[in-house]
Amino acid sequence: MCIIGVFIHFNVDSMANPYRRMLATPGAVALMMTSFFIKLPQAMVSIGLITMLVQHHQLYWLAGGVAATYTLVNAFLSPQISKLVDRFGQSRVLPFVSSFSMSMLLVLLAVVHFNAALPWYFIFAALAGTMPNMSAMARARWTELFRHSPMLHTAFSLDSVLTEAAYVIGPTLSIGLSTSLFAEAGPLLAVIILIFGLTIFLCQRKSEPQINKDMPVQKGSVLAIASIRVILLSFLALGTIGGAMDVVVVAFAKAQHLPQAASFILAAYALGSMVAGLVFGLIRVKIPMENQLLISAIATAVTILLPAISPNVVVMTGTAFVAGMSFAPTVVIVMNLCSLILPPAKLTEGLTWVSTGIGCGVALGGTISGRVIDTFGARAGFSVPVLAGIVVLLAAFWGMRILRQDRASAKELARSISV
Repeated sequence: MCIIGVFIHFNVDSMANPYRRMLATPGAVALMMTSFFIKLPQAMVSIGLITMLVQHHQLYWLAGGVAATYTLVNAFLSPQISKLVDRFGQSRVLPFVSSFSMSMLLVLLAVVHFNAALPWYFIFAALAGTMPNMSAMARARWTELFRHSPMLHTAFSLDSVLTEAAYVIGPTLSIGLSTSLFAEAGPLLAVIILIFGLTIFLCQRKSEPQINKDMPVQKGSVLAIASIRVILLSFLALGTIGGAMDVVVVAFAKAQHLPQAASFILAAYALGSMVAGLVFGLIRVKIPMENQLLISAIATAVTILLPAISPNVVVMTGTAFVAGMSFAPTVVIVMNLCSLILPPAKLTEGLTWVSTGIGCGVALGGTISGRVIDTFGARAGFSVPVLAGIVVLLAAFWGMRILRQDRASAKELARSISV
């Protein structure tokens, strides 16, 4: 967070800095701070559950199964929760749903601590999976603050960096606490941080998306929108790249007899994404959004080849940094597209589906690459992120016409409503 703050205020005397202009908007600084603290627990819980259960039982199948139960239930239910948020508002839905989820997570920690029967682990993990998607809640607020403003691009760039920072800090913090203090420490701190962050987040009423009670309730899922299906496929593949890189880099470093180098390579990948995200927020790109997505998809497909052909961990650290630079800009472009295409009454639901896509992709990438590595070796594992990069490119190319049409239709609808 300190590094991000230094970058944003580097040119503090110049109003040419888009970040300074954006953060001068009332409510923006508070939203930036609290959005980080509601994202951080999401990055801590799953890995925290795995670490906790391994500490207690030394059974990796149990740890992975319980964490997967939490993740899959959350992936299925969070869009439905977001649909309620779109209808009734964040301040009416989030306190109740989040309180239930956090309570069930605390019960899960208790049943593990007291060595209850194993089926209870899965039951309470599923109930804890009712946690709302906090990243989507934050992005919905950025959209509310800067809808139809060029500053939304900068806001999404900052948001992508905050998300990246949360997923760099969160797992390390969770694992460190659970291994050095007591097994439940990581998930327990995640609950404490979420209570603190969500309380302050909900107190910020200025940025909360407003509910138009006069607007008829829109039935059906946002998945009926063709553009959202294109975006979901792109994000599923993008998440697959991230999940596969986590596993493949660890396997490659171990094969090079330098297992400790894996953390440096993955940190370089994340740092590349963060730096590119911040820089991208400074740029005003004039070309159509769907063209931007195609360009970023080409960059993703090309740069992910670089780690795959790296001969050693030193070279791979550099190539991972370059490959990571396409990640955050792609996320920002997609979020901008969502803000243009999604109806306001379905904004949170749509953003949640997109976030769910990337999360499912991470799980898919880790699973597939692990199987490939076990069968064919560490080097072969890089085929998974490379193929996923090709899918990102194909989805962007195939979806250009669809994205252009849906963006134009949404713009025309917004114009007719305003008239």
